[in-house]
Amino acid sequence: MPRIFRQELIVSEDVIDEFGHVNNQRYVAWMQEVATAHSTANGWPMQRYLQIGAAWVVRSHFIEYLRPAFAGDALEIHTWASSLALREVARKYLFRRAGQLLARAETKWVYVDIKSGRPKRIPEDLLASFEAVPDDDAELAQLT
Repeated sequence: MPRIFRQELIVSEDVIDEFGHVNNQRYVAWMQEVATAHSTANGWPMQRYLQIGAAWVVRSHFIEYLRPAFAGDALEIHTWASSLALREVARKYLFRRAGQLLARAETKWVYVDIKSGRPKRIPEDLLASFEAVPDDDAELAQLT
């Protein structure tokens, strides 16, 4: 189970905006996709959540853009849980191209009951599937 999950992609033409670089909405979509992939890699695919009647919803997003990305760029997206609480997880992200940091982001995810939409306690087996990675982690230092 990876603490820090890494996904690679090639930027396609269809995500480029009128300014010639990746549209900011695409970063949000990538954040959701890589979070889902990390959860799946740690034994929690979407089907498992649906079976227990719970899911994650976004409370907030923060993105800091440092450099633009362009069509054809090979990107690495890294994500990890930075804090685990009873009903909420903070997840951070780094977007990189050839060793250069392009953007950093954070999402606050709230665990909810699907039927009611109300926050609920995160099960122990789900919490045990992830490790909170502190900001001063040595592996993270190599990525920034």
